[in-house]
Amino acid sequence: MLVTLIPLFDENLCIGAYSLFVQKKNTFLNPSLLGTGRFDGAARIEGLEIIQNMGIESLSSDSDVFVTVSNMSIFSDISEQCDAPHERLVLLMDPTVKPEPMYIERLAELKSQGYKLAMRKLQVAEFESYREILKLTDYVFLNHKKIDISKAKIYFTKLFPKIRLCAVGVDNQEEFAALKSSGGYQLYEGNFYRIPLNSGEHEVAPLKVNYIELLNTVNSDNFELTQAADIIGRDTALTISLLRMVNNMAINSEITSIRHATAMMGQKELKKWITTAVVGELCTDKPNEITRLSLLRARFAENLAGAFGMALQSSELFLMGLFSVLDVILDKPMEEALDMVHVSKQVRDVLVERQGPLAKVYDFILRYENADWQEVSRQMILEDIDLDTLYDAYLQTLVWYRKLTLGR
Repeated sequence: MLVTLIPLFDENLCIGAYSLFVQKKNTFLNPSLLGTGRFDGAARIEGLEIIQNMGIESLSSDSDVFVTVSNMSIFSDISEQCDAPHERLVLLMDPTVKPEPMYIERLAELKSQGYKLAMRKLQVAEFESYREILKLTDYVFLNHKKIDISKAKIYFTKLFPKIRLCAVGVDNQEEFAALKSSGGYQLYEGNFYRIPLNSGEHEVAPLKVNYIELLNTVNSDNFELTQAADIIGRDTALTISLLRMVNNMAINSEITSIRHATAMMGQKELKKWITTAVVGELCTDKPNEITRLSLLRARFAENLAGAFGMALQSSELFLMGLFSVLDVILDKPMEEALDMVHVSKQVRDVLVERQGPLAKVYDFILRYENADWQEVSRQMILEDIDLDTLYDAYLQTLVWYRKLTLGR
């Protein structure tokens, strides 16, 4: 199974929801599946087990999760498949769910159980015929390139004032700014949040320089624990995080200093902790999803190392994923951002030029997180990667992230 989570943001770039994109089969080998959104297990909602395994609480607090349902799976027992709070699951339909009594009754029943409802791919000409379903709907997905939002805003405000409109396919910051200015949409989905906000003329904040210095220290050959400890000591958040980590390890020992704490962890574990904790601190003024994206890319790349025959380069793949949004974090072009950190030529080549031996893994991850299932399937065949291996790599990435953020 191929599955990924794609975020939706509000106008303040806070996470509003996630969409769960799923493809059960290899679409390159099964072209009849392309664009259908349907799966063999008609009575089952595919992908719910991902939410079950990763823990919905590991996502941004109180954010909804859109889960695609078909005109058949909508009649399944959802609670039996996933015990996530009903109010956080949004059942995402398309026009195969008809405005007919059996569907309207089932949707009303699901609403009474606490689930939310969403509609996508509904044409403007179909709005009136779907009136009874829209009365029950919480979200409507609209292609902002094909619809006049000023008219849609009037229509929905007048007839369905509780519906939240979601703009899909927002590709850049300019589109986001224009849509935000025109009003009408409450959520935005697209690649716009992964693009630096400017050309990078301004100075990097002092605290970020501190974090970059720490990253450079631990990525140097045979770095000194005392040097890393002294840099950590300049930042309260990192110090607290370090002491919490070490206290879990040192049940019968009393930590007397930051240097003592770093010595307890040792070089290998300290480096691993720093490369994840520091990225979180670097992203404090960015959308939460940037931190999550950076960490998931890092771990996913590391988990895929063996599948791509690159097990010996797993550490570089981890750093490649971790620094893949450094341009967004520092609001600088990637080349300038990487000038500030110590990375190998291979990592630099892939992030700046999209070239080198790591590039195929990076391209695969980008395709995967965008749910480009046809290209993912094609690359799986070329690299001889089976579905179970890929699914396990992604699932283990989510489980790792859950443990990292929730401690369990």
